[in-house]
Amino acid sequence: MFILTTIEDLIQIKPQDFHVPSAQAIKDAIHTKYSNKVIQNVGLGMTMWDLLEASEGLIGHGTGLVNVNVTFRLLTFRPFRSELLLGKIRRSTPEGITMNLDFTFDVYIPFEYLPPGTVWSAADSVFIWHTEDGQELFFDRGEPSLFRVVDEEWTDQKPGLVHRDDDGGIVEAERGVAWRVIGSMAQAGLGPTLWWGGEVAEEDGEEYEGEEMEVDGEEMGGEEE
Repeated sequence: MFILTTIEDLIQIKPQDFHVPSAQAIKDAIHTKYSNKVIQNVGLGMTMWDLLEASEGLIGHGTGLVNVNVTFRLLTFRPFRSELLLGKIRRSTPEGITMNLDFTFDVYIPFEYLPPGTVWSAADSVFIWHTEDGQELFFDRGEPSLFRVVDEEWTDQKPGLVHRDDDGGIVEAERGVAWRVIGSMAQAGLGPTLWWGGEVAEEDGEEYEGEEMEVDGEEMGGEEE
């Protein structure tokens, strides 16, 4: 679920941050640039794990910015295929379900990856699974649900095209998300945990007993977003 990504980059420290200790100023600048940002072909940056190396700061001509070459490790969200993850159903449309993992909404369960016999209820805006024994099981919003990672989609975030509407106003074309995890709930044991007697009830102090999700020791070459 999480990996450590080694990144080399040029970080700039603003003059208003000169009163901050150097290590903290570098950490703050890295967090500003990478935290909650998608790094192409790497994953979603979370937080700096540790600082491996930092050069002497050089003041840029005419800017006052201090330029520092750094090497650091970034905690990155990048689930592997077939990994089981737990999230909550955030939104459903006839095309599929968007999951909430607290720190990201870029997890999508397409309709074709729901259990066979699942139908869309336009009246309730929810998917309903009609099981072989005649039960109706609902994919209700907010339900803790297990899903299996099956794929990921990357979108090159090129600058959007700018158009003008009939009134002369500027309209920018919408860009897709830079990265999206594709999941499946089509297998037995997946979907809302209530179905399988494994409710995750935070208010009752219960915990989900499933696969451990640890930080992998793998290091990958990162690149600037």
